[in-house]
Amino acid sequence: MHDKLECSLTGESHDPAVLQGLSRAGKPLLARYPLHQMRDFTPDVVRRRQDRSMWRFHEVLPVDSPDQAVSLGEGGTPFLRAIPRGEFARFDHLWVKDEGANPTQSFKARGMSAAITRALALGVRTVALPSAGNAAGAAAAYAARAGIKCVIFVPEDTPPANILESVAGGARVFLVNGLINDCGRICRAACDEFGWFDLSTLKEPFRIEGKKTMGYELAFDLAEALGSSELQLPDVILYPTGGGTGLIGMWKAFAEMQQLGWIGSKRPRMVVVQAEGCAPIVRAFERGDREAGVFANAATIASGLRVPAAVGDFLMADILRESGGTAITVTDEELMRGTLELSSEQGIHGAPEAGAVWRAAVRLLDQGWIRSSEQVVLFCTGAAVKYNHLLDADGVIRLNQNSSQLLADLKAGLSQSEF
Repeated sequence: MHDKLECSLTGESHDPAVLQGLSRAGKPLLARYPLHQMRDFTPDVVRRRQDRSMWRFHEVLPVDSPDQAVSLGEGGTPFLRAIPRGEFARFDHLWVKDEGANPTQSFKARGMSAAITRALALGVRTVALPSAGNAAGAAAAYAARAGIKCVIFVPEDTPPANILESVAGGARVFLVNGLINDCGRICRAACDEFGWFDLSTLKEPFRIEGKKTMGYELAFDLAEALGSSELQLPDVILYPTGGGTGLIGMWKAFAEMQQLGWIGSKRPRMVVVQAEGCAPIVRAFERGDREAGVFANAATIASGLRVPAAVGDFLMADILRESGGTAITVTDEELMRGTLELSSEQGIHGAPEAGAVWRAAVRLLDQGWIRSSEQVVLFCTGAAVKYNHLLDADGVIRLNQNSSQLLADLKAGLSQSEF
């Protein structure tokens, strides 16, 4: 269990036994743990645990014991080596961490499990949040699991699957004719008016705690894949970035693992990948700024990347600088191409955000920023099922089973394709 909450800007401590939003300085609060006292918390202990969910790291999560967790089995997601075919063969060591295998089919399950767990422990009865899509479904599911109420504000053009998932989970859903920052403004006003607890990204301390477990898992995943008893981190991590909680969380996990004595000081080069039509962090990085501001007229078909302003912008800027990383954009056309390549060539049916990091990796390889010999990890943050409305079925051929020309029709269909 954490022993304090610390302002990410000033370092000022806040009471961990009281519900907290942003710090008194208006910045995210970070949970801190007595890591120097955790001598019995070792990689071998974690490896021996039968629970493969993220709660096998419960010593660095907001619980006194794992049985307090509001859990649906989140974490323990597949770590897949890319098959060397097509452009994928240009990388000697390319890996995909597939977060689409989580409950509610995205990495948001990790954050909501931790946040709802702590909110329930502190007596919260109703949570509210704005969402671009995946967080909505996850919040509804974990609130239902915890037996508390959930109110969600989403842009009116949010993928239908996310809206239906949230309603089915028992949440009250409001469609807003605007972007997620507009949803956030309305959510904040509603929380003030009705006394709901605001679960907005980085505006409470614990969604980041769930998402940081991706960093812990990655070190174990890569060590196992390489047959090493020592935990390993890759050379490069490419992360599709909206609010950036996963990126910030993983960086926090690496620092904690070093304090625990599990790893050394070497870090991966972190890469922020955003859509060309919504790239506040990329724009700030290119300008050398620590704060990003609001990206005007934000637009992309990858709803998880359509976040025009991020409260954790300065944290992401620090991570990119400290890691020697970079920030890059892709077009909607590129990310959809990447999505189809991952699915048709690797069998990974990921969301467009995954396609974005794949095409970004290819471009960075072309530029020489990534070397083919490096260990490179792509994060697939969600499953394509949430985005089925973006896909087409142009290659489908209809057959009439009663036709005397059935085999001739089949042959004609095959002749039009690579089969």
